[in-house]
Amino acid sequence: MEKKLGIIYSSVDGQTRKISQALLQQLHRQQIAVKLYSIEDFEEEVTDFDLLVIGAGIRYGKHNLKVRQFVLNNKESLSRISTAFFSVNLVARKSDKNSPETNPYLIKFLKDVNWNPDMLAVFAGKLDYRAYSLLDRIMIKLIMKLTQGPTRTDTTIEYTDWKRVRDFGELVFRELYRDSSRK
Repeated sequence: MEKKLGIIYSSVDGQTRKISQALLQQLHRQQIAVKLYSIEDFEEEVTDFDLLVIGAGIRYGKHNLKVRQFVLNNKESLSRISTAFFSVNLVARKSDKNSPETNPYLIKFLKDVNWNPDMLAVFAGKLDYRAYSLLDRIMIKLIMKLTQGPTRTDTTIEYTDWKRVRDFGELVFRELYRDSSRK
């Protein structure tokens, strides 16, 4: 029987969507049937999947409230399948904050929703001042100044480590074909 995998994402400026699309392409190359959904468009039954990957970007220190609600509303169903969660944020550009054990946003989110996915990852996002609204540009520039990040408003830096994204995709692939009787 073919395994069914879904990727649900919530993207603020597009980087989480880009990472989700990269995972989708990688898994398609491995002949996996994968469906990609924005959190706003997901209307499936969670338990129709063998594995769900949920990715969420950060804005002002918080994941999208829809992701939080989705996890809280589906916790029972999520506990019956394999799950993965990844967070995309700029603080993960720092080596001491780029793992599930050290990223404050991921730790806070999982504690808040009281959820323990089977797989976790943290990816650094993209800094693109020109793409932000005036208010976001000012706020993100202030945050970058406080965290010793780049503050030039003509700066665009993609911090995402694509090898780490591919490694996470491999982990998801291996988990999909593990013995599912453990759940």
